[in-house]
Amino acid sequence: MLVPHHQDRSKALNTHATQQAPGTGWWTEAVIYQVYPRSFADSDGDGIGDLPGITSRLDHLAELGVDAVWLSPFYPSPQADAGYDVADYRDVDPLFGTLADADKLIAEAKARGLRVIVDLVPNHTSSAHRWFEAAVAAAPGSPERQRYVFRDGKGPDGAQPPNDWVSVFGGPAWTRLPDGQWYLHLFDSGQPDLNWDNPEVRAEFLDVLRFWLDRGVDGFRVDVAHGLIKQADLADWQEPQEILSGSVVDKPRPPMWDQDGVHEIYREWRRLLDSYPGERILVAEAWVEPAERLARYVRPDEMHQAFNFEYLLAAWTAPAQYAVITRSLEATDSVGAPTTWVLSNHDVVRHASRLGLGTAGGRANGVGVDDPQPDAALGLRRARAASLLMLALPGSAYLYQGEELGLPEHTTLPDEARQDPTWARSGHTERGRDGCRVPIPWEADAPSYGFGPTDASWLPQPSTWAEYALDRQRGVAGSTYELYRTALRLRHEHALARGPLRFLSSGDEVLTFTNGDLTVLTNFGAEPAPLPAGAQVLVSSAPLDNAAVPTDVTVWFRV
Repeated sequence: MLVPHHQDRSKALNTHATQQAPGTGWWTEAVIYQVYPRSFADSDGDGIGDLPGITSRLDHLAELGVDAVWLSPFYPSPQADAGYDVADYRDVDPLFGTLADADKLIAEAKARGLRVIVDLVPNHTSSAHRWFEAAVAAAPGSPERQRYVFRDGKGPDGAQPPNDWVSVFGGPAWTRLPDGQWYLHLFDSGQPDLNWDNPEVRAEFLDVLRFWLDRGVDGFRVDVAHGLIKQADLADWQEPQEILSGSVVDKPRPPMWDQDGVHEIYREWRRLLDSYPGERILVAEAWVEPAERLARYVRPDEMHQAFNFEYLLAAWTAPAQYAVITRSLEATDSVGAPTTWVLSNHDVVRHASRLGLGTAGGRANGVGVDDPQPDAALGLRRARAASLLMLALPGSAYLYQGEELGLPEHTTLPDEARQDPTWARSGHTERGRDGCRVPIPWEADAPSYGFGPTDASWLPQPSTWAEYALDRQRGVAGSTYELYRTALRLRHEHALARGPLRFLSSGDEVLTFTNGDLTVLTNFGAEPAPLPAGAQVLVSSAPLDNAAVPTDVTVWFRV
């Protein structure tokens, strides 16, 4: 039973809480590395990363010490939303290579002991998908239109949208066709929502799952997993509508998010995956609160993991971190699942910059050149401490490409270079997510910092990124890269993913817990926090101060 820890620091070594180990399965303790294909490695010099480029850099992931790789979409797409608008779920976009390249990547990853998870985008297709093209060509009420969410408009001539829903990217969530009907798109107008009450849609995606399972993938990260089922009456929603809204305590759930009907879909998918050998997994991208609602997605007969976005969004304070960690562990414990921790991904400001903007939690939309700029040194210091704290927690963890280099957000990206649909659809009021998607640096003195063989880069790279390049950090004591390598090695050696975790009582400035035979301390306060006598330090996110832990530093030690 977990209990509050906010007590006097003089009692900091009294045990107050226990967290038992989660169930078995490779995913319960895995560290999984997200690759954003267009920004990881470019093999042909066109400025866009590709599958052969990823294959050429797999040794980096093996050396880093991760267990699996998750690939963001590489399917044929008009790229209205960087590939999350899928035109064909059973092929590879020529931008990224071929199906043969995908097969080779999977084989080469497995040869290095790395599992491969691919993105699945089931809430919507591209407007260029053959199904939607057929729906546009067909008449209202036709079977083709039943695959999507088409409705007549309001008003005497149907000129008003069917309801008041808005797009996550800004603007209305409905677009009208010339014949007068409207179609729903919770994201861009090029991403029409599918109708998951249609058995044909369900059968199609079971077949898509089989296609990739037969090619050897180890699982699927499910995009917008909480959005497939909409409230049947498509009722108006007067509250602010964001993908982050999810379910809020003591308030009704929005009619477009986290409807109970999604769980029937994932139980069917789980039965299919369980029929394959090798422990294939499902990972939910579900922006859902509270933690008890999120835990429903990882019940024993549903998904295996669900990203903990409440943790990503938590403030950088000891009370906030304690609260979200304990709440998350209690919720997933109740269903026998691991908690899945994450600090950065392709949709949020990188935590090396986010944490340099203050102690507030996550920020989904980007930072522009005219916005308040993060403190780079403070952000990196806190990011290293946060990562070391996260990797000490029981359960699984996700890393976003480049965070092992300490990469910040590109906050001075020229507005004319932005490609995220959020920028245009918000009327240029939201910078969007391009700043966290810039191609990453491998070699300080190479063209495009080693991203590709030429200077081409689909988003411009900051001139300061040479200092973050992998070849400037590999083998350098104290570098962010070597910190991650050390932490991942120790995490495995000390079985930190299995627990048990026991919180120790502390004040509002220091967070301390034991996990197995290690003690972990993060100092959020203004004054150094002393280590106990005889402490043997295994790793620290920054140098210690005469056996004391400075501000914004995490340390793992044994007594």
